[in-house]
Amino acid sequence: MRGALDVVIVNHNTADLLVDCLESLHAGGLDGLEACVWVVDNGSTDGSAAAVRTGFPDVRLIESGGNPGFAAANNLALARAGHRLGGPAPSGSDGRPRHALLLNPDTLVPPSALAALVDALEAERDLGAVGPRLVLPDGSLDLACRRSFPTPEVAFYRFSGLARRFPSSPRFGRYNMTFLPEDEPADVDSVVGACMLVRGEAIAAVGVLDERFWMYGEDLDWALRLRRAGWRVGYRPNVVIRHVKRASSRASAKARYEFQRAMWLFYDKHYRATTPRRIDVLVRLGLGLKGGRRLWREMHMGAGAGGAG
Repeated sequence: MRGALDVVIVNHNTADLLVDCLESLHAGGLDGLEACVWVVDNGSTDGSAAAVRTGFPDVRLIESGGNPGFAAANNLALARAGHRLGGPAPSGSDGRPRHALLLNPDTLVPPSALAALVDALEAERDLGAVGPRLVLPDGSLDLACRRSFPTPEVAFYRFSGLARRFPSSPRFGRYNMTFLPEDEPADVDSVVGACMLVRGEAIAAVGVLDERFWMYGEDLDWALRLRRAGWRVGYRPNVVIRHVKRASSRASAKARYEFQRAMWLFYDKHYRATTPRRIDVLVRLGLGLKGGRRLWREMHMGAGAGGAG
């Protein structure tokens, strides 16, 4: 018997995609699992919440009453499901620990895919999180589905264009691990929060998402905390899930700012204290130029994560 599963979907004004995602789960995506599906709606104005209430009465709907961000919204459902730091992992009907899956509403899950992902997680007791091969609508790989942590060095290779110029290089191509075949399973630094399965015991060990990350970066932060606690993170390409990508953000100015802000928070929280001063100055200058005046002010007001959490 497989462990049980809490599926958490955070939605903001993507009603049509959300309905398609939920239909894919009901059409077989959850086959073989004891699963509870949670939808957290972040202040949608397109009828998303009504569509869930009407079409999917078995889904547990939480209306956040605004838009507190991706991490905070996921945490609302994780808390309701009983996932918390320091306590036992919630259990299924057979008493085995429940796991948690973060899933974007712009995904389509084929039959039995999530059961296969749970099988991959449970086959290796020190695997704290696992992610599938995410493919875009044109069939190409969503590069974000397997990543290295954006250390100052790795981030430099990405933003300087070296990663794009030398994608097959194990040194320069580390950000998206483009030097690995996409059909090759691997241990990675992080998978992406669009479809990220996390072991229940691992959540009990490291806690839930850091809500200072409003959008972007929260999955990297979670993975790094898992890794530092001794858990492995795996990419398992035998499970393939479709991802429309950027359906909620649609490359808005807010999304672009939050991406750069997330990189600042991640750097400030995990790397800044051990980064030589001359490199730190360059990192902050680069982030400030990309993030604009607002981020520059935040960086210099000491509003970073500061190593907590």
